[in-house]
Amino acid sequence: MERQVDITDADPPAGSQSVDRALALLGMVGRCTDDGASLAELVARSGLNKSTLRRLLLALMRNGMVEQNTESRRYYLGSEAYVLGTFAARRHGLLEPSLETLKRLAQETGDAAFLSVPRGPSALCLHREDGTYPIRSYALLAGGMHPLGVGAGSLAMLAALPDTQVEAMLELNATRLTEDYPLLPLQELRSRVTQSRAQGYALNPGLVVADSWGLGVALRGPDGEMVGALSLAAIESRMQPPRRDALVAQLQTGARTIETILARLHAAPPRT
Repeated sequence: MERQVDITDADPPAGSQSVDRALALLGMVGRCTDDGASLAELVARSGLNKSTLRRLLLALMRNGMVEQNTESRRYYLGSEAYVLGTFAARRHGLLEPSLETLKRLAQETGDAAFLSVPRGPSALCLHREDGTYPIRSYALLAGGMHPLGVGAGSLAMLAALPDTQVEAMLELNATRLTEDYPLLPLQELRSRVTQSRAQGYALNPGLVVADSWGLGVALRGPDGEMVGALSLAAIESRMQPPRRDALVAQLQTGARTIETILARLHAAPPRT
């Protein structure tokens, strides 16, 4: 059960209380990524009364930071929040150090190249770079999220976690996997984690969208922790050996390039 966050007792500078409350509320909505947040849940977590909460939500909605599903009445992050998050990722995340590698992979292979990062029990696609091959797979787009293990990059990230964390992620995603991904029951994912570790890359043989195959490798930060994944997607005929082996080698080279950049950035002295 999530901890209640009371945002009514802060003592901010004069005139900024509403801003502080709205930003705290935005963070609460943003952490309910898959199922959204109901008004009652936000009231319970924030400690605000309904009228104040509605006023703040309406302000966030007018500015595109929050949106409400017309059927479920639940609240989600809005399109403007996504845009700002994309800009922030260029400065603080993996995207900027990875862009050149993604472009080169897409250009050299002709296939779509992806950068994904873990977000709790999910995988978030930060960037998609299309290649020149005329038949493309649209199983994954920038901003798309899947449970960890669903898709090649997502599976590569899951396989890079310790066993205890793998089981924790599978438990958190069990219901969604059962309902939305019938070809990926828990035991199948456990088997694919083992296989991915043994071969050094993850393979998705069309288990999410038919004829959309993928290859993925995990990315690790300077401390050795998994920070994301690099992946390629194409139609089945373009993912068969011996071409598959060449694609894996290109992915692994790309991953080492990105990891080298991250290590260099980590070691660089802070700017003054």
